[in-house]
Amino acid sequence: LNHFKADHIRPSTDRIKEVIFNKLQSDVDGARVLDLFCGTGNLGLEAVSRGASLVHGVELNFKSVQIIKDNIKLLQVTPEEMKVFKQDVFSFLKGEFTQGYDIILIDPPFTEKLGHEVMVALGKSALGRYPSVAFIETGKGESLEKEYGPWVLVEHKNYGDKYLSLFKSNPS
Repeated sequence: LNHFKADHIRPSTDRIKEVIFNKLQSDVDGARVLDLFCGTGNLGLEAVSRGASLVHGVELNFKSVQIIKDNIKLLQVTPEEMKVFKQDVFSFLKGEFTQGYDIILIDPPFTEKLGHEVMVALGKSALGRYPSVAFIETGKGESLEKEYGPWVLVEHKNYGDKYLSLFKSNPS
């Protein structure tokens, strides 16, 4: 995979990736996956390799989007398997969704401490109408609420300098 050095990006560590996909196990096969702040495409491409039926990546940074597209080409991933939207995550979440995602992966830039803000936006988004799980990576010193609209915190664990939180949506 192509990577690059930049202050705005911090790909998920192998340990975090392993934890996420061990928790999901067979749930990835056939799943619809949303990868927010997808960076180099690390998590989304892992989901494709584990049988996700569809991955939508959302990334605003031009250089990151180019790297994701190069990685998609390099790994011969089809546009039906993974599509990248060069868009701000917050405006993406305001969109209309005719169907949800089974799994949502969120890895905001650690320098900006956006975890709470992103969860507020996810809580207000139409995606909460669908049963789903969301994993969010946050840095030390960031705090998350236990609920954001239909999203309820299930697990919150420390992995070195990062926290990984698992939320489930309980649509009414």
